[in-house]
Amino acid sequence: MAAIEYYDVILKPVITEKSMAGMGEKKYTFLVHPEANKVMIKEAVERMFEGAKVAKVNTMNLDGKTKRRGNTYGKTAKTKKAIVWLTEDSKEIEIFAGL
Repeated sequence: MAAIEYYDVILKPVITEKSMAGMGEKKYTFLVHPEANKVMIKEAVERMFEGAKVAKVNTMNLDGKTKRRGNTYGKTAKTKKAIVWLTEDSKEIEIFAGL
């Protein structure tokens, strides 16, 4: 596979009740590219959001769900989630401001 650029790493933010509660602690959750590592995620957040400084990144791989249509079973695609912790002197991420 071709090299992953920083703008391909973060796919979309995760908007749930738990992730919204974590924003007060400067903890943000994103769906990321399945082949991205922690260093790539940190670089992508710092380059995409001006003034953001990442303290640490936690990642988790999620298996696809089993779905059934008629008599046929299949699985949805695997995903990867990243929880990004910002430093205390970091600016807030603006994408979550209007929610």
